[in-house]
Amino acid sequence: MTFKYRYRKQIIIISSVILLIGLIVSFYLYNYNNKKKEINKNTSKLLESTKKDKTKTKAKTKDELTEIMVDVKGEVINAGIYTLKTGSRVIDAINMAGGLTNKANTSVLNLSKKLTDEMVIIVYSNYEVENFKNTKEQEEQILNNCITGYDNVSNDACITNDVNKDNPGKVSINNASIEELMTLTGIGESKAKSIIEYREQNGGFKSIEDIKNVTGIGEALFDKIKENITL
Repeated sequence: MTFKYRYRKQIIIISSVILLIGLIVSFYLYNYNNKKKEINKNTSKLLESTKKDKTKTKAKTKDELTEIMVDVKGEVINAGIYTLKTGSRVIDAINMAGGLTNKANTSVLNLSKKLTDEMVIIVYSNYEVENFKNTKEQEEQILNNCITGYDNVSNDACITNDVNKDNPGKVSINNASIEELMTLTGIGESKAKSIIEYREQNGGFKSIEDIKNVTGIGEALFDKIKENITL
């Protein structure tokens, strides 16, 4: 009797056990790999979804930062608070407020000025502007009248509001209008025009002393106005 014949039952049993173990291990590995793939797939979806949410949040935050709110008052059709995009101009805010009334006068406003958050824009009436310019003394106070407006509310849309932030009360010889220059002692319409002509031809004044290069403005006149002018 051979060894194989003698132990054939044991061999069959052992082979069956080994085969069964192999099948169990294969089945376990198959399920494990499938579960692992499913987990990785779900994880990828979750990460992608989270990434999209973050992108949306960033985009939303960016959009919020590109919007500003301004308060439009006075001679507009619908006064109120309006939301506009950063980079918008005074004229855009006025148009959003329905445009100007037939009493509006924008001669003292800079319609092209860029808006900033929390700006107050007041559109004056013809009557109010005429009151600004009623007399020569009042003409010299146009800047203050425009800025304070009525009820002491600051008007950020005034042409001269940002001419001279660093030197309030002084006239900017590089930016002032003829009327503003004429508020200076000894400067009439002719000299004011000469100042503007000089700065246009020479690219502006580099120092306040350069104003002495303007025809008709000598050392004596400069001494009278030097404390009241700035670049």
